[in-house]
Amino acid sequence: MNAMSSPDPDPAVALEMFQRMLLIRRMEERLGEVVTTGELPGPVHLCIGQEAVSVGVCAHLDDADWIASTHRGHGHFLAKGGDPEKMIAEIFGRETGICGGKGGSMHVADFSRGILGANGIVGGGIGIAVGAALAAQLDGQGRVAVAFFGDGGANQGVIMEAINLAAIWKLPLLLVCENNGFSEFSPTSTVTAGEIAKRAEPFGVPGIVVDGNDVLAVWRVAGEAVRRARSGAGPAVIEARTYRWRGHVETEKSFLSGPYREDDEIRQWQARDPLAAMERWLVSAGAMDPSALDRIRATVAATVDSAYTRPLSDAYPAGESAFQHMFA
Repeated sequence: MNAMSSPDPDPAVALEMFQRMLLIRRMEERLGEVVTTGELPGPVHLCIGQEAVSVGVCAHLDDADWIASTHRGHGHFLAKGGDPEKMIAEIFGRETGICGGKGGSMHVADFSRGILGANGIVGGGIGIAVGAALAAQLDGQGRVAVAFFGDGGANQGVIMEAINLAAIWKLPLLLVCENNGFSEFSPTSTVTAGEIAKRAEPFGVPGIVVDGNDVLAVWRVAGEAVRRARSGAGPAVIEARTYRWRGHVETEKSFLSGPYREDDEIRQWQARDPLAAMERWLVSAGAMDPSALDRIRATVAATVDSAYTRPLSDAYPAGESAFQHMFA
């Protein structure tokens, strides 16, 4: 797979990707604020800094395609077209939430959008995505399934089972690792041997490393992988190297004895901001002028304000709803 084999996206597609990235960034920033003020009790895992991966991949998908996500899943949900207001209602436990207020931050899902759900279990979405890929293959409509997982999830046994089965059956599956350099609080180099993408090689599956802070690079690689999967040629593994600006979880300073990374490291990655890089490309390519940027920022700001205002007046789920959607 050649990351440079695809042309640049059309201006309209590029602008949409930038707007989606900005929406994710602003939604997550506001979520960090409400945790700090105490308006939202409980943990949330933010993806600030990693927006290019989910947006670059999901730009090639539609509602008929499936994605399975991680505990750091708000960005995947929004990149796939999930409703911001319903996501916030869910995170705040309101009955109007996308899962009726019963799933919370780590379990946002919307089957109508092909979002099989975020998952509080590390690597928990991988096997689900394999099943979705098998279903897509059986229905013969050219759909694909994508499993997002982190570098910590790459060490779960299910990833090798997934690659093996998908290779044997040539399933339309993309396994996308968001390698942000840390497995919770442990540097990836201390818990993960070798390159994650190379784990695909023994199974005869393409594996590629891409700059996860470059949405255009992700878009090109993902586009080729999606086309390959839709054609029946089988799965691919993409390792997108990126970085999360925030902690593993927003409340981590309340229980950690000390820092596990240096401020200089964070600043170095912030200088590689995927949004700033995309904005520069849009201007240089003539796809966006300052007035267009102002309109996008205003649209995103209005969406975020609405998402964090309207749902908070909604009711909490009724007590009897606790017994609904149960197997027994």
